[in-house]
Amino acid sequence: MKLNLTRNEKLFLSVFAIVYAALIIYVIVTGYEYALEGVGIRWIYQLPFGEGPLSRINPMTVFMTWGIMALIIIVALNFRKFELMPGKRQTLMETLLGYMLELTEDAVPRKRFIKPTFTIACTLFIFILISNIITAFPGLNTTVTEDGVKLTLFQDTWYSPTSDLNTNATYAVMVLFISHVFAIKAKGLSTWIRSFFQPHWLMLPMNIISEIAKPISHSLRLFGNIMGGGLLVLIISYLIKYFVMPPFLWGFFGLFIGAIQALVFSMLAIAYIGSLLE
Repeated sequence: MKLNLTRNEKLFLSVFAIVYAALIIYVIVTGYEYALEGVGIRWIYQLPFGEGPLSRINPMTVFMTWGIMALIIIVALNFRKFELMPGKRQTLMETLLGYMLELTEDAVPRKRFIKPTFTIACTLFIFILISNIITAFPGLNTTVTEDGVKLTLFQDTWYSPTSDLNTNATYAVMVLFISHVFAIKAKGLSTWIRSFFQPHWLMLPMNIISEIAKPISHSLRLFGNIMGGGLLVLIISYLIKYFVMPPFLWGFFGLFIGAIQALVFSMLAIAYIGSLLE
């Protein structure tokens, strides 16, 4: 099978191969051994005001989130004008958006809520997808040691905001809040309240628990796959000295699993909103 790659794609693969080969040569010549010190420990910064969980942040989550947002805006500016005869990028974008629109139309029973639900789902999918796939490429990250926080280059993949449970929980709670706001607009406040007592008033506690469980499962599913996949890649890479498996592992967990999890998160968002509009 012959691959028809563009000039930019060939350039990217060539640079990646050269950098990876240089790292292997460096490991062989210097006898460098990568230590797992600080793996699984996050860089947490205590704000000068307040106490408790809300007074602590992960700076890498903030930096990478804003970086990905900036990247999305830059890419979006290149799609402001669509051609009559689409190219590869436009075809890919139209296929993706068309698929998401079909899912939304099938899940959301009320027409006036299809467009806002579609917009929310696509926004979540694009952000989470980019956040996940950057874990397929070695890059800048941080390691927490006894001496403090150290920046690492090409010892780990790019830090993903979705490997932080706070990011995923925020999006999950946002979806829960939006779904109930849409339900109130569609059904009215009194009907929305009565839905918690269906099919019998004794089901009120169970209905409340089921709603609380939605954002918990929604966020933990994504967090577990991204965080767990990253740790697994580091451990296996350490055992085999970063020779053969890391590119495959980065590609599998970053590209394949990352894309699947982004799609699942968005589909669940559509399903949660659609279920409350029925």
